[in-house]
Amino acid sequence: MLTGNQINFDKGEGLVPCIVQDAQTYKVLMLAYMNKESFEKTIESKRVTFYSRSRNKLWTKGEESGNYLVLKSIELDCDADTLLCQVEPIGPTCHTGSISCWNDQKQNAFGVLNQLEKTIKSRFENEIEGSYVASLKKKGLAKIAQKVGEEGVEVVIEGLGDNRELFVYESADLLFHLLVLLRAKNVDLDEIILELQKRQ
Repeated sequence: MLTGNQINFDKGEGLVPCIVQDAQTYKVLMLAYMNKESFEKTIESKRVTFYSRSRNKLWTKGEESGNYLVLKSIELDCDADTLLCQVEPIGPTCHTGSISCWNDQKQNAFGVLNQLEKTIKSRFENEIEGSYVASLKKKGLAKIAQKVGEEGVEVVIEGLGDNRELFVYESADLLFHLLVLLRAKNVDLDEIILELQKRQ
C-alpha cells in the first residue's frame, strides 16, 4: 500500500498535485493539492482530503456540501510527485453543481458502457423480478445469442435506409445485447478493448 514516505513532497515545497477520477466512469473530476498530512487523512478516513493553498489548511471535499469523494484507490506517478485518486463521488464534484470542474455534464462513452456492463453483471448475479436482463439469462445462452443476431439484422436493415434516428436506436439495441452476451460468456468489456488496441 502506498505510504506518504514514497511521495516526493519536497519537489513542490510540501505539496503534490492530485488528479481525481471517477472510479466507475473514468471521468476526470478535479485537480487539487495534497500535503503529507492530507494524504494520510485521506488514507485513514477514505474521504479525499486536500490542502487548501488559499485558506492554508486541510479541507475534506464535501465537508460543507455533503458531496464527498469516497476513496477507491490511490496511485503515484513515475516521478513520485503526482497522485491519482480514483473515487466514488457522492453528488456533483464541482461547487457549481457540475459533474466535474470542467463544467461537463456528460459522461464519456467508455464510462457509459462500463456502467452498463456493471448493471448487467449485477442483474446476472442478483436476479431481480421484472428485469429484462434476468429474463434473458433464464432463457439461456442460445436465446441471448439469437437476440444479438436479430439486432444485428435490424442494424443492417436500418443501415441501408435513410432514417438516422432508427439506425441509432437499433445500434444501441445491438450494443446492449452484445454486452449481455459477453456477460453470459463471462467475457469482460476490457478484453474486447484490449483486442481492439492490439489491432491499431
